[in-house]
Amino acid sequence: MKQYNAGIIGLGIMGRRMIANFAKHPAFKVSSVWDPSSKSLTATKQEFQDIHYSETPEQLINGVKPDLLYIACPPEFHKQYALQAIDASIPLYLEKPLGVDVQGSEGLVELLEQKDHINAVNFVQASSEAIEEVQELLNNDELGKVEGVDIILQYQQWPRTWQVEADWLRFKASGGYIREVLSHFIFVVERLFGEAKVNFSHPTYPDDSALCETHLQAKLVCGTIPINIFGSCGGHGPDRQEITIWGAKKSAKISDFYLLEISENEKWSTISKTQSDPRTETLQRQLDNIVNLLEGRPQPLADARTALSVQKIIERLLVA
Repeated sequence: MKQYNAGIIGLGIMGRRMIANFAKHPAFKVSSVWDPSSKSLTATKQEFQDIHYSETPEQLINGVKPDLLYIACPPEFHKQYALQAIDASIPLYLEKPLGVDVQGSEGLVELLEQKDHINAVNFVQASSEAIEEVQELLNNDELGKVEGVDIILQYQQWPRTWQVEADWLRFKASGGYIREVLSHFIFVVERLFGEAKVNFSHPTYPDDSALCETHLQAKLVCGTIPINIFGSCGGHGPDRQEITIWGAKKSAKISDFYLLEISENEKWSTISKTQSDPRTETLQRQLDNIVNLLEGRPQPLADARTALSVQKIIERLLVA
């Protein structure tokens, strides 16, 4: 098996998680990493002692010149590093969301398509077994007519406890759970049902105008299918991240991205395969598909054009 050198820009939670996942995959080796934050560099060095560090992003891109550049910094900076990778003819693997400025992302997508530049955006549900199973249920008409879709996001706090080091997530400029989490679900909706359009959106923000949203009520439509969205932050209780597809014959619910349940009556039955670490297994499947992308084989990954569609919906939902 050919091994690809991966470079990483951004060493926050996702950057470090992907270092570990690249290391577990036989087709990848992390050749070098970079982050402007000394705190992130220190945390990475403690966790990955033998990794190579570039002094600048330019040194990583033009000096090391990896076979794949994974960009995991805050989304407002995605485009500037993507443009450097395009100039260096390095395939791109971008963290989602694609960006926060729609016009800037449109320009990036146009350039990627003009140059036929290899790219993927890390909507991991593209490689999710749960989504594959739901797609098969829909294709086989086992759910029957889809009457509606509900998306519920509920968090005790935002950012969540394990995310607090990524301080930018709490700010309106580029953070918030609508961008960070709901974008995954919008990708799923458009993957399963086609183009989504915003019917209405009512986000709620705190008194401090710099901070991100606390609540959201919104409705989308995919053709004639209503997509109801409810988001909430605050209050004690377990976090919820779930999408329910209500069918005339059966309904399907995916919780926490990986747990698939089916209902034909008044109870839910779990049908997901047993996974000891579903997050890692899904990311490994995602990297399998990155290999397929690099080697010109069919794969289900989201590209920048797909991610732009999601971004446009997300940014519209954020408008009060």
